[in-house]
Amino acid sequence: MNTTVRGKLSNHLFLTAFSLLMLYPVIWWIGASLKKTAELSLPTLWPSTPMWENYSNGWNFSNDYTFAHFFGNTLLMELGNVTGGVLTAAIVAYGFGRLNFKFRGFWFSILLLTMMLPGQVTVVPQYILFNKLGWVDSYVPLVLPHFFGGGAFFIFLLVQFIRGIPRDLDEAAKIDGASVYGIFLRIIFPLIKPALVTVAIFTFIWSWDDFFAQVLYLSSVEKFTVGLALRMFIDQFDIQWGQLLAMSLLSILPSAIIFLFAQKHFVEGIATTGLKG
Repeated sequence: MNTTVRGKLSNHLFLTAFSLLMLYPVIWWIGASLKKTAELSLPTLWPSTPMWENYSNGWNFSNDYTFAHFFGNTLLMELGNVTGGVLTAAIVAYGFGRLNFKFRGFWFSILLLTMMLPGQVTVVPQYILFNKLGWVDSYVPLVLPHFFGGGAFFIFLLVQFIRGIPRDLDEAAKIDGASVYGIFLRIIFPLIKPALVTVAIFTFIWSWDDFFAQVLYLSSVEKFTVGLALRMFIDQFDIQWGQLLAMSLLSILPSAIIFLFAQKHFVEGIATTGLKG
């Protein structure tokens, strides 16, 4: 066995071992979701008798609602978040990246400064505002902010991507009679697709996992998201940990599936942002 083959074999063995190490918590999680509560303290990776009913019982843990109801609530909220975040972030980024207007640099600096503002600073004013508008215990406080730019980070990401697109394309479109809106819709928007996928994935995952905002604004069980539904397991007197682990495992599947299917565009969007010539 020559040195090159030995080196490649060593690298593959190391990467395989490292991958198994990283996957161990997930493997333990799957095994724990199939255990009885009494078995969770045992140092075994897999239960002696898998409790597959943990999934069915956990799915139907409430007499009034199944987990399908909470998944539906969350996906409906995510549809608004992703749609609003992607569209408005693209529009605002186009303005900063392509249009010339007064104090553009100043306003872009203010935008970037908001990234340094801790989220805890705005929690109380936002809650007071939404409460006075009568929007508490609805999805409006969770969805509406995404329709106002989608967030400074996403705007900055898209601005860098747009700046890497040659301006010659804009000039050619102007010669053909395209307006500012036409250039955005026909030239810029299709070309920034990888970056838009990146924005969509981040928006989906961050808002899906934003338990704090959900518990702050939602109080009716019928409007609960998946995160709040999982919290209901802990509020029970007799906590069924196997069912809780089973449902928490299912709760990460949408994020994992979306990331896997959009991974190619996600990597392309991150790798090429600001580097196009």
